Amino acid sequence: MNNDDFRKELNDKVRLIDQVLDNYLSISEVIPEILSQAMRYSMFAGGKRLRPILLLASAEAVGGNTESLLPAAAAFEMVHTYSLIHDDLPAMDNDDFRRGQPTNHKVFGEAMAILAGDGLLTHAFGLITECSDSGNVSPEMIITVIKELSLAAGPCGMLGGQIVDIHSENRPIDKDILHYIHSHKTGALFKACIRAGAIMGGGSAAQLAALTQYAENLGLAFQITDDVLDVEGDSGKMGKTAGSDARLKKSTYPSIYGLEESKKLAADAVDRAVAALNMFGKEADLLRRVAGYLLKREQ
Repeated sequence: MNNDDFRKELNDKVRLIDQVLDNYLSISEVIPEILSQAMRYSMFAGGKRLRPILLLASAEAVGGNTESLLPAAAAFEMVHTYSLIHDDLPAMDNDDFRRGQPTNHKVFGEAMAILAGDGLLTHAFGLITECSDSGNVSPEMIITVIKELSLAAGPCGMLGGQIVDIHSENRPIDKDILHYIHSHKTGALFKACIRAGAIMGGGSAAQLAALTQYAENLGLAFQITDDVLDVEGDSGKMGKTAGSDARLKKSTYPSIYGLEESKKLAADAVDRAVAALNMFGKEADLLRRVAGYLLKREQ
Protein backbone atom coordinates (compact mmCIF):
# COMPACT_ATOMS: atom_id res chain seq x y z
CA MET A 1 0.00 0.00 0.00
CA ASN A 2 1.64 3.25 -1.16
CA ASN A 3 1.03 6.66 0.40
CA ASP A 4 -1.69 7.64 -2.06
CA ASP A 5 -3.57 4.39 -1.50
CA PHE A 6 -3.21 4.83 2.25
CA ARG A 7 -4.59 8.37 2.20
CA LYS A 8 -7.45 7.34 -0.06
CA GLU A 9 -8.40 4.43 2.18
CA LEU A 10 -8.28 6.66 5.26
CA ASN A 11 -10.38 9.34 3.56
CA ASP A 12 -12.90 6.78 2.33
CA LYS A 13 -13.28 5.35 5.82
CA VAL A 14 -13.61 8.81 7.38
CA ARG A 15 -16.40 9.68 4.96
CA LEU A 16 -18.16 6.39 5.67
CA ILE A 17 -17.87 6.82 9.44
CA ASP A 18 -19.09 10.43 9.25
CA GLN A 19 -22.16 9.28 7.31
CA VAL A 20 -22.88 6.57 9.86
CA LEU A 21 -22.45 9.03 12.73
CA ASP A 22 -24.77 11.49 11.01
CA ASN A 23 -27.41 8.81 10.64
CA TYR A 24 -27.20 7.75 14.27
CA LEU A 25 -27.24 11.33 15.56
CA SER A 26 -30.20 12.46 13.45
CA ILE A 27 -32.42 12.13 16.48
CA SER A 28 -33.45 15.74 17.09
CA GLU A 29 -37.11 14.78 16.72
CA VAL A 30 -36.95 12.60 19.84
CA ILE A 31 -34.59 14.63 22.06
CA PRO A 32 -34.41 18.35 22.92
CA GLU A 33 -33.07 20.32 19.97
CA ILE A 34 -30.39 22.08 22.01
CA LEU A 35 -29.02 18.74 23.25
CA SER A 36 -28.92 17.42 19.70
CA GLN A 37 -27.06 20.53 18.57
CA ALA A 38 -24.49 20.22 21.35
CA MET A 39 -23.87 16.53 20.68
CA ARG A 40 -23.50 17.06 16.95
CA TYR A 41 -21.34 20.16 17.39
CA SER A 42 -18.46 18.24 18.95
CA MET A 43 -18.99 15.10 16.92
CA PHE A 44 -18.67 16.94 13.62
CA ALA A 45 -16.05 19.50 14.63
CA GLY A 46 -13.39 17.50 12.78
CA GLY A 47 -11.26 14.66 14.00
CA LYS A 48 -9.23 11.86 12.49
CA ARG A 49 -11.79 9.10 13.30
CA LEU A 50 -8.78 7.00 14.24
CA ARG A 51 -10.55 4.74 16.73
CA PRO A 52 -13.39 3.62 14.46
CA ILE A 53 -10.89 3.19 11.61
CA LEU A 54 -8.79 0.94 13.83
CA LEU A 55 -11.87 -1.09 14.80
CA LEU A 56 -12.73 -1.69 11.15
CA ALA A 57 -9.09 -2.33 10.20
CA SER A 58 -8.77 -4.90 12.98
CA ALA A 59 -11.86 -6.69 11.72
CA GLU A 60 -10.43 -6.65 8.19
CA ALA A 61 -7.19 -8.15 9.48
CA VAL A 62 -9.05 -11.22 10.79
CA GLY A 63 -11.28 -11.51 7.72
CA GLY A 64 -14.43 -10.07 9.29
CA ASN A 65 -17.40 -8.32 7.67
CA THR A 66 -16.78 -4.64 8.41
CA GLU A 67 -20.17 -3.42 7.23
CA SER A 68 -21.77 -5.27 10.13
CA LEU A 69 -19.53 -3.42 12.58
CA LEU A 70 -20.31 0.16 11.58
CA PRO A 71 -22.62 0.74 14.57
CA ALA A 72 -19.79 -0.29 16.92
CA ALA A 73 -17.32 1.92 15.06
CA ALA A 74 -19.68 4.86 15.56
CA ALA A 75 -20.13 3.95 19.21
CA PHE A 76 -16.40 4.05 19.95
CA GLU A 77 -16.09 7.45 18.29
CA MET A 78 -18.98 8.74 20.40
CA VAL A 79 -17.26 7.60 23.57
CA HIS A 80 -14.03 9.24 22.46
CA THR A 81 -15.81 12.52 21.68
CA TYR A 82 -17.63 12.45 25.02
CA SER A 83 -14.26 12.19 26.74
CA LEU A 84 -12.95 15.22 24.85
CA ILE A 85 -15.98 17.34 25.76
CA HIS A 86 -15.53 16.52 29.44
CA ASP A 87 -11.73 16.86 29.35
CA ASP A 88 -12.10 20.43 28.07
CA LEU A 89 -14.40 21.55 30.90
CA PRO A 90 -13.17 24.23 33.33
CA ALA A 91 -13.04 21.70 36.15
CA MET A 92 -10.75 19.48 34.09
CA ASP A 93 -8.25 20.87 31.52
CA ASN A 94 -10.14 24.16 31.00
CA ASP A 95 -9.43 24.38 27.27
CA ASP A 96 -10.98 27.01 25.00
CA PHE A 97 -10.36 25.27 21.67
CA ARG A 98 -10.70 21.74 20.36
CA ARG A 99 -10.17 20.72 16.73
CA GLY A 100 -9.75 24.37 15.79
CA GLN A 101 -13.12 25.46 17.15
CA PRO A 102 -14.36 26.78 20.52
CA THR A 103 -14.88 23.92 22.94
CA ASN A 104 -18.39 22.69 23.64
CA HIS A 105 -18.82 24.50 26.94
CA LYS A 106 -17.69 27.77 25.34
CA VAL A 107 -20.57 27.52 22.86
CA PHE A 108 -23.33 25.81 24.84
CA GLY A 109 -22.34 26.39 28.49
CA GLU A 110 -20.97 23.96 31.04
CA ALA A 111 -24.23 22.22 31.94
CA MET A 112 -25.10 21.48 28.31
CA ALA A 113 -21.56 20.32 27.57
CA ILE A 114 -21.74 17.84 30.45
CA LEU A 115 -25.10 16.56 29.21
CA ALA A 116 -23.90 16.36 25.60
CA GLY A 117 -21.01 14.17 26.74
CA ASP A 118 -23.36 12.05 28.83
CA GLY A 119 -25.67 11.71 25.84
CA LEU A 120 -22.91 10.46 23.55
CA LEU A 121 -21.61 8.03 26.15
CA THR A 122 -24.93 6.40 26.92
CA HIS A 123 -26.11 6.39 23.29
CA ALA A 124 -22.97 4.48 22.33
CA PHE A 125 -23.74 1.32 24.30
CA GLY A 126 -27.12 0.92 22.64
CA LEU A 127 -25.57 1.29 19.20
CA ILE A 128 -23.27 -1.67 19.71
CA THR A 129 -26.27 -3.96 20.00
CA GLU A 130 -27.29 -3.01 16.46
CA CYS A 131 -24.31 -4.96 15.12
CA SER A 132 -26.43 -8.08 15.62
CA ASP A 133 -28.98 -6.93 13.02
CA SER A 134 -26.88 -8.25 10.15
CA GLY A 135 -26.75 -11.76 11.55
CA ASN A 136 -22.95 -11.79 11.27
CA VAL A 137 -22.32 -10.85 14.90
CA SER A 138 -23.52 -13.12 17.68
CA PRO A 139 -25.14 -11.92 20.93
CA GLU A 140 -22.14 -13.35 22.79
CA MET A 141 -19.80 -11.14 20.78
CA ILE A 142 -22.01 -8.12 21.49
CA ILE A 143 -21.91 -8.77 25.23
CA THR A 144 -18.13 -9.21 25.16
CA VAL A 145 -17.60 -5.94 23.28
CA ILE A 146 -19.95 -4.00 25.57
CA LYS A 147 -17.90 -5.26 28.50
CA GLU A 148 -14.66 -4.28 26.72
CA LEU A 149 -15.93 -0.75 26.16
CA SER A 150 -17.30 -0.44 29.68
CA LEU A 151 -13.94 -1.40 31.17
CA ALA A 152 -12.03 0.89 28.80
CA ALA A 153 -14.25 3.93 29.42
CA GLY A 154 -14.87 3.46 33.13
CA PRO A 155 -12.85 3.60 36.35
CA CYS A 156 -10.63 0.73 35.22
CA GLY A 157 -9.73 2.65 32.06
CA MET A 158 -10.15 6.26 30.94
CA LEU A 159 -11.70 7.53 34.15
CA GLY A 160 -8.98 5.95 36.27
CA GLY A 161 -6.29 7.50 34.10
CA GLN A 162 -8.01 10.89 34.17
CA ILE A 163 -8.27 10.87 37.95
CA VAL A 164 -4.59 10.02 38.45
CA ASP A 165 -3.72 12.66 35.83
CA ILE A 166 -5.66 15.34 37.73
CA HIS A 167 -4.16 14.36 41.07
CA SER A 168 -0.67 14.43 39.55
CA GLU A 169 -0.83 18.08 38.48
CA ASN A 170 1.66 20.38 40.19
CA ARG A 171 3.64 17.50 41.60
CA PRO A 172 6.49 15.30 40.37
CA ILE A 173 5.56 11.74 39.44
CA ASP A 174 7.65 8.72 38.54
CA LYS A 175 7.70 6.82 35.28
CA ASP A 176 5.35 4.10 36.54
CA ILE A 177 2.61 6.61 37.34
CA LEU A 178 3.10 8.33 34.00
CA HIS A 179 2.73 4.99 32.23
CA TYR A 180 -0.41 4.25 34.24
CA ILE A 181 -1.96 7.57 33.23
CA HIS A 182 -1.26 7.12 29.55
CA SER A 183 -2.13 3.42 29.32
CA HIS A 184 -5.48 4.09 30.98
CA LYS A 185 -6.48 7.59 29.89
CA THR A 186 -5.55 7.05 26.23
CA GLY A 187 -4.41 3.48 25.67
CA ALA A 188 -7.45 1.71 27.11
CA LEU A 189 -9.86 2.92 24.43
CA PHE A 190 -7.36 2.18 21.65
CA LYS A 191 -7.00 -1.36 22.93
CA ALA A 192 -10.74 -1.84 23.32
CA CYS A 193 -11.63 -0.70 19.80
CA ILE A 194 -8.97 -2.91 18.20
CA ARG A 195 -10.00 -5.90 20.31
CA ALA A 196 -13.65 -5.20 19.49
CA GLY A 197 -12.95 -5.36 15.77
CA ALA A 198 -11.08 -8.64 16.16
CA ILE A 199 -13.76 -10.16 18.40
CA MET A 200 -16.73 -9.23 16.23
CA GLY A 201 -14.75 -10.05 13.09
CA GLY A 202 -14.40 -13.63 14.29
CA GLY A 203 -10.67 -13.56 15.02
CA SER A 204 -8.91 -16.50 16.65
CA ALA A 205 -7.38 -16.39 20.13
CA ALA A 206 -3.91 -16.04 18.58
CA GLN A 207 -5.04 -13.20 16.32
CA LEU A 208 -6.69 -11.42 19.23
CA ALA A 209 -3.53 -11.73 21.33
CA ALA A 210 -1.38 -10.30 18.53
CA LEU A 211 -3.77 -7.40 17.92
CA THR A 212 -3.90 -6.68 21.64
CA GLN A 213 -0.11 -6.37 21.69
CA TYR A 214 -0.31 -4.11 18.65
CA ALA A 215 -2.95 -1.97 20.36
CA GLU A 216 -1.01 -1.54 23.58
CA ASN A 217 2.06 -0.29 21.75
CA LEU A 218 0.02 1.86 19.36
CA GLY A 219 -1.73 3.60 22.26
CA LEU A 220 1.60 4.28 23.94
CA ALA A 221 3.10 5.71 20.73
CA PHE A 222 0.03 7.90 20.22
CA GLN A 223 0.20 9.44 23.68
CA ILE A 224 3.96 10.01 23.64
CA THR A 225 3.55 11.75 20.28
CA ASP A 226 0.69 13.78 21.74
CA ASP A 227 2.97 14.89 24.57
CA VAL A 228 5.68 15.85 22.09
CA LEU A 229 3.22 17.83 19.96
CA ASP A 230 2.09 19.75 23.03
CA VAL A 231 5.68 20.98 23.37
CA GLU A 232 6.66 21.67 19.78
CA GLY A 233 3.43 21.43 17.79
CA ASP A 234 1.65 24.22 15.92
CA SER A 235 -1.63 25.22 17.58
CA GLY A 236 -3.12 26.04 14.19
CA LYS A 237 -2.42 22.58 12.81
CA MET A 238 -3.31 20.82 16.05
CA GLY A 239 -6.65 22.60 16.42
CA LYS A 240 -6.06 23.09 20.13
CA THR A 241 -3.80 25.19 22.31
CA ALA A 242 -0.23 23.92 22.43
CA GLY A 243 1.56 24.11 25.77
CA SER A 244 -1.46 23.19 27.88
CA ASP A 245 0.48 20.44 29.68
CA ALA A 246 3.09 22.94 30.83
CA ARG A 247 0.38 25.44 31.80
CA LEU A 248 -1.30 22.81 33.97
CA LYS A 249 2.11 21.67 35.26
CA LYS A 250 1.52 18.10 34.16
CA SER A 251 4.24 15.48 34.04
CA THR A 252 4.63 14.17 30.50
CA TYR A 253 7.07 12.04 28.55
CA PRO A 254 9.10 15.07 27.43
CA SER A 255 9.20 16.50 30.95
CA ILE A 256 10.46 13.20 32.39
CA TYR A 257 12.46 11.71 29.52
CA GLY A 258 13.27 14.78 27.41
CA LEU A 259 12.11 15.45 23.86
CA GLU A 260 14.61 13.35 21.93
CA GLU A 261 14.29 10.32 24.19
CA SER A 262 10.49 10.64 24.02
CA LYS A 263 10.60 10.57 20.23
CA LYS A 264 12.79 7.45 20.39
CA LEU A 265 10.38 5.78 22.81
CA ALA A 266 7.49 6.53 20.45
CA ALA A 267 9.40 5.09 17.48
CA ASP A 268 10.28 1.97 19.49
CA ALA A 269 6.62 1.52 20.43
CA VAL A 270 5.61 1.77 16.76
CA ASP A 271 8.24 -0.84 15.85
CA ARG A 272 6.81 -3.20 18.49
CA ALA A 273 3.28 -2.55 17.25
CA VAL A 274 4.22 -3.41 13.67
CA ALA A 275 6.17 -6.48 14.80
CA ALA A 276 3.08 -7.76 16.59
CA LEU A 277 1.39 -8.04 13.19
CA ASN A 278 3.94 -10.52 11.80
CA MET A 279 1.38 -13.33 11.76
CA PHE A 280 -0.79 -11.32 9.35
CA GLY A 281 -0.37 -10.73 5.65
CA LYS A 282 -1.38 -7.71 3.60
CA GLU A 283 -4.84 -7.80 5.19
CA ALA A 284 -3.23 -5.93 8.11
CA ASP A 285 -1.44 -3.33 5.96
CA LEU A 286 -3.78 -0.55 7.05
CA LEU A 287 -2.91 -1.23 10.69
CA ARG A 288 0.77 -1.10 9.82
CA ARG A 289 0.41 2.20 7.98
CA VAL A 290 -1.61 3.77 10.78
CA ALA A 291 1.20 2.94 13.20
CA GLY A 292 3.77 4.68 10.99
CA TYR A 293 1.45 7.64 10.49
CA LEU A 294 1.41 8.35 14.24
CA LEU A 295 5.07 9.36 14.22
CA LYS A 296 4.55 11.89 11.43
CA ARG A 297 1.24 13.45 12.46
CA GLU A 298 1.00 17.15 13.20
CA GLN A 299 -2.32 17.10 15.06
